[in-house]
Amino acid sequence: MRRADKRDHLIDIAMRLFSKNGYHATGIDVVLAEAGIAKTTLYRYFESKDELIVAALAKADEMAREELRSFVEAATKDPRGRVLATFDQLDIWLNASDFRGCPFVAAAAEFGDDANPVFQQVRLHKRLYLAYFEELVRAASMPEPKRLAAQIMMLHEGAIAYAQVLGVTAVVDLARSAAARLIEAAEKSAARV
Repeated sequence: MRRADKRDHLIDIAMRLFSKNGYHATGIDVVLAEAGIAKTTLYRYFESKDELIVAALAKADEMAREELRSFVEAATKDPRGRVLATFDQLDIWLNASDFRGCPFVAAAAEFGDDANPVFQQVRLHKRLYLAYFEELVRAASMPEPKRLAAQIMMLHEGAIAYAQVLGVTAVVDLARSAAARLIEAAEKSAARV
C-alpha cells in the first residue's frame, strides 16, 4: 500500500471506530489492529491520537459537505427547492444502517474545551455547514439569509438529535415542514415591507 493510501486507510478506519465506539473509548491499538498498520506508521503521519481525530473529522467534514452539495445540485435546479432538498439528503443519512448520531457533536461532547484542536475542527465543520445553508438561502433570494440559514441548520441539528435518541420516524418530514413554514413566513414578512 502506498504511503498516501496508508494514511487515508488509517483515517477511514479511525473515523468508523470513533463514530461507533466514541473517541476516548477507542484506543489507538484497536485502530491499528483494525487498519493492519504498525504504531510506527501511525506516528509517521500523526504526532498524537488527537491529531488523528482532527484528520478523521476533517475528512468526514469534506465528504459530508461534498455529498450534501452534490445531492442538492442533482435534486433540483429550483433555488428554493434546493433549500428543502437538504432535508431529503438528511433523511437518507438518518435512515442509514450505520447512523449513530452526529460524529461532530459526539466529538464536541468529548473534547469540549474551546482551545482543543478537536473542538475547533468540530466548530469549523458546523460553520461551513451554516455557510452552505446561507449560500442556498441567498441563491433563492430569501429575506434575512443569515437568520433563515441558522434556523434551517437548527432544524437539521434537531432532527439529527431527535433521530439518534427517539428514532427516525417522520422526524425529517417534521423538520422539512417547519423549514417550509419558516421560509413562507420570512417571505410574507419581507413582502409587507
